[in-house]
Amino acid sequence: MSPAIEPSSASLAPTRPPHRSPVSGKSIGEYLIARLLECGVRDVFGVPGDYVLSLFMMLDKSPIRVVGCTREDCAGFAADGYARINGIGAVCVTYCVGGLSLCNSIAGAYAEKSAVVVITGSPGLRERVNNPLLHHKVKDFRTQYDVFRRLTVAAADLVDPATAFREIDRVLDAVLRYRRPGYIEVPRDLVHAIPETAYTPSSTRPASDPEALAEAVAEAVRRISAARRPVIIAGVEIHRFGLQDRLLALAEGAGIPIASTLLGKSVISERHPLFVGIYEGAMGRAEVTRFVEESDLVLLLGAFMSDINLGIFTANLDPGKCIYATTEQLRISHHHFHNVVMCDFLEGLIAARLRAPERPLPPRVPEHAATFQLCPTQPITLQRLIARLNQFLDESMVVIAETGDALFAATDLVIHQHTEYLAPAYYTSMGFAVPAALGAMVARPDLRPIVLVGDGAFQMTGMELSTIVRRKLCPIVIVLDNGGYGTERQLHRGAYEFNEILPWQYHRLPEVFGGGTGCEVRTEGEFDEALRAAWMDRSGMSLIHVHLDRDDCSEALKRLADRLGTKIG
Repeated sequence: MSPAIEPSSASLAPTRPPHRSPVSGKSIGEYLIARLLECGVRDVFGVPGDYVLSLFMMLDKSPIRVVGCTREDCAGFAADGYARINGIGAVCVTYCVGGLSLCNSIAGAYAEKSAVVVITGSPGLRERVNNPLLHHKVKDFRTQYDVFRRLTVAAADLVDPATAFREIDRVLDAVLRYRRPGYIEVPRDLVHAIPETAYTPSSTRPASDPEALAEAVAEAVRRISAARRPVIIAGVEIHRFGLQDRLLALAEGAGIPIASTLLGKSVISERHPLFVGIYEGAMGRAEVTRFVEESDLVLLLGAFMSDINLGIFTANLDPGKCIYATTEQLRISHHHFHNVVMCDFLEGLIAARLRAPERPLPPRVPEHAATFQLCPTQPITLQRLIARLNQFLDESMVVIAETGDALFAATDLVIHQHTEYLAPAYYTSMGFAVPAALGAMVARPDLRPIVLVGDGAFQMTGMELSTIVRRKLCPIVIVLDNGGYGTERQLHRGAYEFNEILPWQYHRLPEVFGGGTGCEVRTEGEFDEALRAAWMDRSGMSLIHVHLDRDDCSEALKRLADRLGTKIG
């Protein structure tokens, strides 16, 4: 029998403290800024425009730093990268031409549970009389709001000062509770409006139903205790909700091995003695797949069951042998439990003091720290580049991998500490990595990003290096140049011109930006020399332009292509 479990009084996510005094005398803009600070936002990314200038000027005078970006979609990716490390981020843009440019970035943040607050201005209420054709307007004044209502967990249009503070709190509470984006629109003539009546905040916290929690924990304990070969698959929600310590307390106490999903990569240190590897069905390493699928109980904790995470649905997991716990649902075998907070469920399992039988783990990905031998004159390949990086990585670095083969090849990187690997591994939008590096360095200046980005994705958003140079940040950006969209070539073989792109002299971009250094490499020796030089130079960004063979790709991408190729026609 498991011990009696009481629901935790702590929230899944930080919310404003209870019993706050009534608020009066603040304008809508001042209250919004105060609440952002309270939630942990220290920096806001964005691009100014006339409908949001009043709010930008207010932000500029506040403790929050404004980080101007080259494009709105880049600002969204930067805020997403910031949120993945800081816990919450924010982006501020103007009406429609700014807001609608954010849609893809925010859609990705929603899909991958990244807590980004979207703040936008809009035409003032007095300007809207008789429905004039104002610049930036599309169809009607609610168009942008209606779009973002579909892309966020909560949205508010602050057209009424009497309800504005409550609406701000509602959106921010939802962002923190669900770790998904929220949307706040402020008409420009209400930024300085002060509500006539005082507002008393009320705290809302998710709570477990005590009986449902106790029953769920008891059933889970029975199943884990009976298992001879249990395994944990840890997913991205462990990152987003800061539950790494609870995960480790459960795994270490019970001696249960841990695999991660691709989206959850670096949920714990990949040097941890219980870490098995990344599980992604037939797309992953065979020994990891075999280890997980031979387990007689699988605890899926905070994991998204997406096509990429499941190796294009090649994962062979029997639901009858699974405990599936996320912040949104709990299923044990075929039994569903409602109103059980994941943190409380983990605490209950920890309190049960479980102990699993010892089980030999599969061999790890070799880090090559001692065995890697440089072949200086050999052409560099992606596999050898990853092997050299494995020798190079340490706990002071964060790896940011772009969608494409940068993402798949990076599965073989061994991440030293938890939450030091960022990638859009579910939504898989190209263009994430370079602006996300900006967000990561603003959030954690002590971490140095190693950015892996293909040439196709770089041509989409690589110009955000301009902001990185302006802010004197020092990421190491490795552009993998195979002359086009290498992933698409693998998915459908043939000489298709639409997979080709114009070659750039990427290594010369620092001359354009007026800062940073660039280097062009073709051999292992040249890459090694460029990597060493970049590491020693912290005066600005370093861009390493790596020429790869047109058909060079990772083993993971080959496996993906085999699975997806039949679906493309």
